[in-house]
Amino acid sequence: MKFKLMHDGRQRTFVLILDKGEEVIKTLTGFAQANSLYACQFTAIGAFREATVGFFDFSKKDYKRIEIPQQTEVLSLTGDITQYKNAPQVHAHVVLGKEDGIALGGHLLKAEVHPTLEIVLTDAPFHLQRKMNEEVGLPLIEL
Repeated sequence: MKFKLMHDGRQRTFVLILDKGEEVIKTLTGFAQANSLYACQFTAIGAFREATVGFFDFSKKDYKRIEIPQQTEVLSLTGDITQYKNAPQVHAHVVLGKEDGIALGGHLLKAEVHPTLEIVLTDAPFHLQRKMNEEVGLPLIEL
């Protein structure tokens, strides 16, 4: 087990409201870059016009892409923002609800907001770094 104290009294919380047409990962990455955020966690609800989620295939060390070319409700979106190769990296998982009540989910690769996405983001006053783990095939948080 590894751990790191996550609170030193200078934590910030942001509320972001994404508008119709904004791409989630790109917008969050830009916000993190502009505000020097490298140790965040976030949750969100809202809706997407379309999305692409992924399921990580360990044998291929790559994501199987699952295209969702329709309107969905964001039932749960959680993730973190850390630093990888001197830039912010967004890592998010999502559960989406279709109009028939069927839920789909996975690693959020891409999504277009429609009509809105409400994000609550908490930032810690330090950096969390990711380092490529060759065995797994992913950049993992290094404490």
